Amino acid sequence: MSFSRIIVSYQIRSFSCSSAVQQMVKPPVQVFGLEGRYATALYSAASKQKTLNNVEKDLSKFQDVIKQDQKLNEFVKNPSIKRREKVEALKAITNKMSLSKETGNLLSLMAENGRLQKVNNVINTFKLLMAAGRGEVVCEVITAKPLDADTKSKLESALKGFLNKGETILLTAKVDPTILGGMVVSIGDKYVDMSVASKIKRYSDVITAAA
Repeated sequence: MSFSRIIVSYQIRSFSCSSAVQQMVKPPVQVFGLEGRYATALYSAASKQKTLNNVEKDLSKFQDVIKQDQKLNEFVKNPSIKRREKVEALKAITNKMSLSKETGNLLSLMAENGRLQKVNNVINTFKLLMAAGRGEVVCEVITAKPLDADTKSKLESALKGFLNKGETILLTAKVDPTILGGMVVSIGDKYVDMSVASKIKRYSDVITAAA
């Protein structure tokens, strides 16, 4: 696809106009930062249109395409490409992928504002909102080596102690050799760094301060 040849007329529909802010649908949990603002605005817009599930599927589909298509990935992340060109390209991609209007509006708005390189973070934040709405608590565990099935099962059972009644845990495990050992756990808004790397850094800081 030649993005430079895509010629479309598209008027940005801002999620954050004054009237829209006053009628925002409150998300199940509060999220912060740039990603939180976009994700919350999208959640509100999709709630009003009753398209939350469709939007979640759209975003997952778009996220998969970015991972698989290196040229699109580079296009999304490249800050030197003109914003208008990105808006036009995103409009064409939205149509080709048959994405919902709300999803298309988000992508085009982010392109117009020069924030498209943050789209992956926004999608992940939106997924957090959707998970919270279903009573799922997202938990991420990072270890230096992959967890075996038995350890993962025991860890999941232990983490369930942090949940409230009616909630279920949504556990994802990632591997990061740089933590050396131990684990880093985030569950909901709680974060615990039990990695060997963090301990080494702490000891190094103490030694440096004492020198």
